[in-house]
Amino acid sequence: MTSDPGTIIHGIPFFTENDSYLFKEGTHFRLYEKLGAHLIEHQGQKGVHFSVWAPNAHSVFVQGDFNQWSKTAHPLGVRWDSSGIWEGFVPGLDKGCTYKYHIVSKYNNYRIDKADPFAFYTEVPPKTASVVWDLQYTWHDQSWMKKRQQANSLKAPIAVYEMHFGSWRRVVEENSRSLSYREAAQLLVEHIQKMGFTHVEFLPLMEHPFYGSWGYQSLSYFAPTSRYGAPEDFMFLVDCLHQHDIGVILDWVPSHFPSDAHGLVYFDGTHLFEHADPKKGFHPDWKSYIFDHGRKEVSEFLISSALFWLDKYHVDGLRVDAVASMLYLDYSRYGGEWVPNRYGGRENLEAIDFIKALNKTVYASYPDVQMIAEESTAWPAVSRPLYAGGLGFGMKWNMGWMHDVLLYFSKDPIHRKYHHNDLTFSFLYTFTENFVLSFSHDEVVHGKGSLLSKMPGDDWQKFANLRLLYGYMYAHPGKKLLFMGAEIAQRSEWNHDQSMDWHLLQYAPHQGVYKWLQDLNTLYRREPALYLHDFETSGFRWIDGGDWQQSIISFARQGENTDDKIVIVCNFTPQTRFGYRVGVPDAGLWEEALNSDAKEYGGSGQGNMGGRKTDPIKAHGFPQSLSLTLPPLGLLFLKKVPEAIQNDECEDVKPLDEGKNSQENKTTSEKAKE
Repeated sequence: MTSDPGTIIHGIPFFTENDSYLFKEGTHFRLYEKLGAHLIEHQGQKGVHFSVWAPNAHSVFVQGDFNQWSKTAHPLGVRWDSSGIWEGFVPGLDKGCTYKYHIVSKYNNYRIDKADPFAFYTEVPPKTASVVWDLQYTWHDQSWMKKRQQANSLKAPIAVYEMHFGSWRRVVEENSRSLSYREAAQLLVEHIQKMGFTHVEFLPLMEHPFYGSWGYQSLSYFAPTSRYGAPEDFMFLVDCLHQHDIGVILDWVPSHFPSDAHGLVYFDGTHLFEHADPKKGFHPDWKSYIFDHGRKEVSEFLISSALFWLDKYHVDGLRVDAVASMLYLDYSRYGGEWVPNRYGGRENLEAIDFIKALNKTVYASYPDVQMIAEESTAWPAVSRPLYAGGLGFGMKWNMGWMHDVLLYFSKDPIHRKYHHNDLTFSFLYTFTENFVLSFSHDEVVHGKGSLLSKMPGDDWQKFANLRLLYGYMYAHPGKKLLFMGAEIAQRSEWNHDQSMDWHLLQYAPHQGVYKWLQDLNTLYRREPALYLHDFETSGFRWIDGGDWQQSIISFARQGENTDDKIVIVCNFTPQTRFGYRVGVPDAGLWEEALNSDAKEYGGSGQGNMGGRKTDPIKAHGFPQSLSLTLPPLGLLFLKKVPEAIQNDECEDVKPLDEGKNSQENKTTSEKAKE
């Protein structure tokens, strides 16, 4: 990997005066092109140029396998321009050599070995050295890159499959090891295509020392974890997904970082990346250090990281973790444990400025990607543009909807009528942000159980409730996100040390949920009414949200054309409702596009024989209505059939006999026995 290294050479103009000017100004957002370790040629000599920001260092040395880890053999030189950058060129080095910086501080005789904050590659943990690497790769995703703006549009169907790479699939025969990036590529493509998701979102893959942090304790902001392969292997994975029209979103953590000694904390003997005051610089929940977002060099570091993944890895979006913890100075703190801003308030003004600069810079460089906020409070205009007073994100996770809906579904159906507001409250605010409806990894860990285990009732009812939950999610305005395991109705909660329980698919109820989610994605992607106006009131209309006594709601979704309508009716009780009348916007035939109670999904088979014609009976403010059989713990998607098709093919479809009424209803358990 290296010949004998030569004497270090200083003064090579790799980091130019213009770079220094932008860096000191706070506007150098592609620092990964200049800081860190870069393979270059100087006066006919190939080698590596090292550079690191350490303004409070007395001296900095580069050490590695090339000099037997000598702490003093290769000293870097500090730039004359007060940038605080130390640099030097070591001839004879090549790709693959390992290294760290030995930093001697100006203060307290502090000496420490640090990994490179801008390293492109690292040793496999628990080893901690940085690795000299290049990012050469021949991409084959040109077709996707040209058209991804449509796939990432707010008016596109977006159904995200969130996954933890290390525990998605494991090789049981080889001590249950995780798959590599390359091993997973084709398997993941096949799974996503089969399920019908549009995007994959990976829990943070930036290198992290502790596997059990799931990547949320990131340290290397420019290196994919080496646990699963080299940088070009991860590029191969992204490339493969793109070639099959699957978008890639990365979870990214610009809020805090862990305290590992080889990392960013106390980098040059001072609090360089983090706040010095623990009331601002230490996170009490995660025992980690909070970035000083008000320091321009830190802001440049983080924004450079965001652009890096979009630039070098062709990523289609970033899901920004823990935004709420950045916005509030008193986040998870009691009185006296936080420092107010200059106006005496609790808002973190420096972090707000950073977030705005981040989103402005990203969208200016890559207008065809999405920036998505995980923000759990009522902070206004998170997903509104800067010119409208917003934070500039493209979308925001709807944490309130997730909490209320899971709370509602956890209730025994006999009690749900007393909690109807938990179900309908989201419609009061759903168009105030560009929301992503998310059942994420956070809902299936730490003793919370799996989604299936949250459902009440016997086993039949649990599965029926789960199908109803997914159907309601796909009917509700907003983009969609489900964590891995949801598609197979995982019984146990997620364990990052184990593979998903793929064997469950041999059992009919799990196979039914799997098939139901496939068909939901197919319908969702096929019908513009279900996605085109997700963030506009014009795409939604209540039919009846007030039937709390029977725990039934009905509403309509609207596409671009007058015929492009979907009516959704949800029955949240285990009783079949016969002859339930629902007003609809148009007269004619309404096809039963999907029914969560169909036998192929594990349901009881209650339904409407494929569709129903309207009756000239007023209901819910409409002059015409449908008489429907509402399946137990079931959901119906009803699509308006165009007139031409109705006249040709559907003359024999008649309304249901309304002689049957709720007194004849049967419970799901009874249906299951049949």
